[in-house]
Amino acid sequence: MIGDYLETLANILPRVPREPIEEIVAVLQRARHEGTRVLLIGNGGSAATASHFVNDLLKGATRLGQPRFKVMCLTDNVSTLTAYANDAGYEMTFAEPLTALAEVGDVVIALSGSGNSPNVLRAMDAAKELGLTRIGLTGFTGDKLRAKCEGCVVVPSDSMQIIEDAHLAILHSIFREMCG
Repeated sequence: MIGDYLETLANILPRVPREPIEEIVAVLQRARHEGTRVLLIGNGGSAATASHFVNDLLKGATRLGQPRFKVMCLTDNVSTLTAYANDAGYEMTFAEPLTALAEVGDVVIALSGSGNSPNVLRAMDAAKELGLTRIGLTGFTGDKLRAKCEGCVVVPSDSMQIIEDAHLAILHSIFREMCG
């Protein structure tokens, strides 16, 4: 089982399309130099990956002579997340804080293995209304999330664990580009 899983992951990564990853790099470079915010969202394992990427950009991508990233993960404030889930409904857990925190020109990056999470999709609708650049990372066919993004990486897999591992590898490749 272990060998099969690792082999499957190793075979999927070369099949991940490079063009949308390069587009994400360009969007993040622009955000860094223009001082716009980058806000990340995701559920479950995708929330953990989103939080991890914030750490990479906030601390790890700091370079002398370059502006710092203004980046945050909307899943990192549990009390806000649960208050919106309880009082406004789970589908509003990202849309409401995004509406309060984001400004025109900011970037939202949504991670959703399935691409079908109602709270992520609702947030992307709010992001469009707010004039944000919308980026997605998903798997399966990614249709619902991809349709709401200007740029979206779809991992060609129907295994949630492979998709989540690929998302972390993709974000690490982006991080390394930000450090170059």
